[in-house]
Amino acid sequence: MSPPLARLLSCLPLLALLASPPAVADQCPERQHWSLALRVDNDLFGGRGQDQGYSNGLQLTAVSPNIADYAGDPCLSAPARALNRYLDWLQPGAFHQRNMVVGVQQALYTPADKLPRTVIANDRPYAAALLFNIGYNARAGDSLRASHLRLGVVGPAALGHQVQDAWHDLIGVSRFHGWDNQLHNEPVFQLIHERLHKYRFAPLPAAAGHDLIVHWGGTLGNFGTHANAGFEWRLGWHLPDDFGSAPLRPAGENAAPRGAHDAGWGGHLFVNLDSRWVWRDITLDGNSFRDSHHVDKRKFVTDLGFGMAFTHGEWKFAFARYFRSREFDGQRERPVYGSFTIGRRF
Repeated sequence: MSPPLARLLSCLPLLALLASPPAVADQCPERQHWSLALRVDNDLFGGRGQDQGYSNGLQLTAVSPNIADYAGDPCLSAPARALNRYLDWLQPGAFHQRNMVVGVQQALYTPADKLPRTVIANDRPYAAALLFNIGYNARAGDSLRASHLRLGVVGPAALGHQVQDAWHDLIGVSRFHGWDNQLHNEPVFQLIHERLHKYRFAPLPAAAGHDLIVHWGGTLGNFGTHANAGFEWRLGWHLPDDFGSAPLRPAGENAAPRGAHDAGWGGHLFVNLDSRWVWRDITLDGNSFRDSHHVDKRKFVTDLGFGMAFTHGEWKFAFARYFRSREFDGQRERPVYGSFTIGRRF
């Protein structure tokens, strides 16, 4: 294993420590309901031959079972309960289902032209982010509140250059040559709050079902600040009792574990849309406290996606393709990329 990859994987023990089951199993009869999801985003999945913009993302997320108390519930590990005592300001109030979410994520951003070794003035900066996420979800019937805190780093410490080089070498694709111009190291944070509501509709012929999940919220921080709103419409059989399959939003794939354990196969198609007013995006605006390459971002950005998801017992699989409006002035192409998620409850 290469040293950069080893350093990246060194973040995972913290995730495992927080999401580990309690020491005494009898104290937590629902301990098997932890959910783990691995998400991979890449413009290669977009089918347009692009290798630019949000070029690659990897995220591993764990969601706790339903808990009664973030700081004292035996279904959480001792390290998780200890951490939650310091984050009570982020936790929602009394709801009939509450969950803790922890995750680690890496995201890479590159310009369209991989050959120049100098700054490309009219294209986005090279940037990489390595983020740790902790969040809390609260559900009441068909409504959900999600509050999350992201902490991490943007810059060479996020290992984007090394990880992308290793991946391109593995698949036989030429490297990007301008990583020496990436954003400087900067600690980043982001507060995220989102609310979701699900509207259930009468069954359709052939036992099909459909629903509509609307969302609105915003983020605040030097990593990114925006307000957003949108929806997801789903059509299929045995729709899972969760809040959607749109993983590109910060609170998207973390919405909530499904309700009752569903037996057999289920499958559905989905269409989702998210529009946001962007006040700050460090991957476009550049470093907060040092001079760095930046571009003139556009204030309004929209993602339109469609895909399919399948569930079987404890497993869930989802694949989506996204079309994004241009994010900055002078951007050559509208970004197109895909996302694949595999999740399991334990």
